[in-house]
Amino acid sequence: MNVLLHICCAPCAIYPLETLRASGHLVTGFFFNHNIHPYQEYRRRREALERYAEIADLAMIWRDEYRLEEFLAATASAPDNRCRYCYASRLERAAREVAEAGFEAFTSTLLYSRYQRHEVIREEGEKAAGKNGVRFLYADFRTGWRHGIDVSRQLGLYRQQYCGCVYSEKDRYAPVAGKPGGAP
Repeated sequence: MNVLLHICCAPCAIYPLETLRASGHLVTGFFFNHNIHPYQEYRRRREALERYAEIADLAMIWRDEYRLEEFLAATASAPDNRCRYCYASRLERAAREVAEAGFEAFTSTLLYSRYQRHEVIREEGEKAAGKNGVRFLYADFRTGWRHGIDVSRQLGLYRQQYCGCVYSEKDRYAPVAGKPGGAP
């Protein structure tokens, strides 16, 4: 199949790309990650993916849209639901790209991370596919977690320390009451 692979970052793309290619699929990468904060982090991740795409000979479609205000407006009133919005908005954009550009299916590197809400990703991917009349190719890429880490280190790719949004940055770095280093 001719598959569009939504890519959140270079390290998360390694195993899914290898797996899809090993299954005989023609893969094109798709970068649309309007949620990443701050902008310098967004740029670092995009640049790392540019480098990996060159190494892996991966054709890319870039939707270089940094829409922080839209992300915050959609999540500020219910930050605990931010992940669902984040998945849904990116997968919806990928599904539209599939419909517009004539790909046979799409999937996402979000399915690679052990830290993501896997079933929500699957649900939102299938919903976006149905809405756009395309196919969501579900795969549990978490089995290659260690491999992706090892290869990304070997290649010297930038490896981020948090998921991407301002909330995940806070969760990673801000002291939390009752935890070591946190406020009393």
